[in-house]
Amino acid sequence: MRTGKWEEIVLLLIFLFSSASGAFIGINIGTQMSSLPSAAEIVLILKTQQIKHVRLFDADHQMLNALANTGIEVTVGVPNDQLLRIGESRSEAANWINKNVAAFVPATNITYIAVGNEVLTTIPNAALVLVPAMQFLQSALVAANLNFQVKVSSPQSMDMIPKHFPPSTATFNLSWNSVMYQHLQFLKNTGSSFMLNAQPYYAYAKGQGIFPLEYALFRPLDPNNQIVDPNTNFQYTNMFDAMIDAAYYSMQSLNFSNIPVTVMASGWPSLGGASEPEANIDNALAYNSNLIRHVLNGSGTPSQPTTSVSAYVHELFNEDVRPGPVSEKNWGIFASNGTAVYSLTFGHLAESSAASTGLVGVFCVANSSADSNALKKGLDWACGPGSANCTAIQQGQPCYEADNLVAIASYAYNDYYHRTQASGGSCNFGNTAMITTTDPSHGSCIFAGSSGSSTSPTEGTTPSAFGPVGALSGASRLQFVSSTFLVTFLLTFLV
Repeated sequence: MRTGKWEEIVLLLIFLFSSASGAFIGINIGTQMSSLPSAAEIVLILKTQQIKHVRLFDADHQMLNALANTGIEVTVGVPNDQLLRIGESRSEAANWINKNVAAFVPATNITYIAVGNEVLTTIPNAALVLVPAMQFLQSALVAANLNFQVKVSSPQSMDMIPKHFPPSTATFNLSWNSVMYQHLQFLKNTGSSFMLNAQPYYAYAKGQGIFPLEYALFRPLDPNNQIVDPNTNFQYTNMFDAMIDAAYYSMQSLNFSNIPVTVMASGWPSLGGASEPEANIDNALAYNSNLIRHVLNGSGTPSQPTTSVSAYVHELFNEDVRPGPVSEKNWGIFASNGTAVYSLTFGHLAESSAASTGLVGVFCVANSSADSNALKKGLDWACGPGSANCTAIQQGQPCYEADNLVAIASYAYNDYYHRTQASGGSCNFGNTAMITTTDPSHGSCIFAGSSGSSTSPTEGTTPSAFGPVGALSGASRLQFVSSTFLVTFLLTFLV
């Protein structure tokens, strides 16, 4: 057999094994904050949340030291402002690897280098040095005998794909065909993945109602309003999958296949300005919870159903000094002081029920300023068609409060929300409800989502900085095809 054929087999095996090994969820750690927590505090949060994969946007030595001996897989970044220097000099690339990778492995489990971030769409003048920088870094990894542990790629923006629906017609921006061809050839040669920043929030906001919000949030669509690619008849239940398939089809348009996609940034802002109504805690919690569930199901996309896609949630902390609108500063699941904006479980989420919800520390309560008639209507709906368990607010039960419609409605709203959030339920009730992280439980009246404490927190208190935010459900183990079978099948097929 020709040597080239064996190389193709090896690379295909790498691709198959990466697909069969199961998808993971990681998180981005940005640093555009007025007060950045210490590296040790950050690692404590990662351990508490059972987060096993992180992406750093640089190669901060304090973080790399703090991550040592944790087993957490780390993607380190080459900042855009260092790209030119590395892309023009082999020695600079070798020096970067020696200082920022070789000096920390194996204690720190560095597995990927992200070269720049959205270089082609943000600093197009650096396009000509992007692939050389990747090649020089790869050569330095080979020289340090680290190329089998550490891979090299470069995160691309969805802006590189001008029209991503229908996915089957998607192509990269033609202006960058030459660079993208070299980029993809590098990924193919080294067995690396295609890194993509996929943010349905931006696509939904820019779409001005073209797609329903449910489609962006992984929520069920109306049976009469399904979204189908007319060229393939593939049905898309969420925008995330459509974006991933758009990347696969764009690669195919340049005659590349079997390059897995890893999503390096995907999330939803929890707060926005007056013109950003969809940036809110309810939607952020829904998107990220459903993203985690979707990724860990390992089901792939409509065009690549057997190829799982891993993703990094954007992001760990709100970045309060990040430029741009209010939403740009509020993508984090934690505030900069370490308190939780909302609770997120980084594992397989439990089936939705009031007792097992995966939304520990988050509550849907009635707005005390809402009209009483509207509250009564919302309460009646929650306990009726909404199928909330309203036993606890009946007379003689622990959550019954005569003459306190807000308290009674809050219990019903919250029970409904925790039972249905995973399948599309929202905290709205005719604009009479809101999300809060202040536990409304009191005495023997325990709200779904409470940690179980019988004491009511002081108004305005927040979880202890850098402490646990709730019990985490154990991740279910995914079952995979054995690697022995894959090898036997592949060699039988190709020889």
